[in-house]
Amino acid sequence: MIAFHPHLFVRIVELGGPRAPQPLPLSSGFSEARAYRVLGVYNPSETSDAYFILANDRDEMWFICQRHLRFAGLHDTPAHHLDLPDVHATAAD
Repeated sequence: MIAFHPHLFVRIVELGGPRAPQPLPLSSGFSEARAYRVLGVYNPSETSDAYFILANDRDEMWFICQRHLRFAGLHDTPAHHLDLPDVHATAAD
């Protein structure tokens, strides 16, 4: 059994290369500039990977491999997508 926190959000950090798990989230309606609520988790018995169920920016449901994901926080909100702060902004602005 896999349990996850109902307020769990993840961000996309897509792996590249010929062995990158499919589907590639940035080619499937996801953005690096947003965090996505985890709607479910699936771990098939034939792999050590877990697949997180996420809704993309077009509200399509996808199973995305955990190797493309990073923790973005626990957020008590009804939203399924959150805009991430601009990591390139400087404090001097």
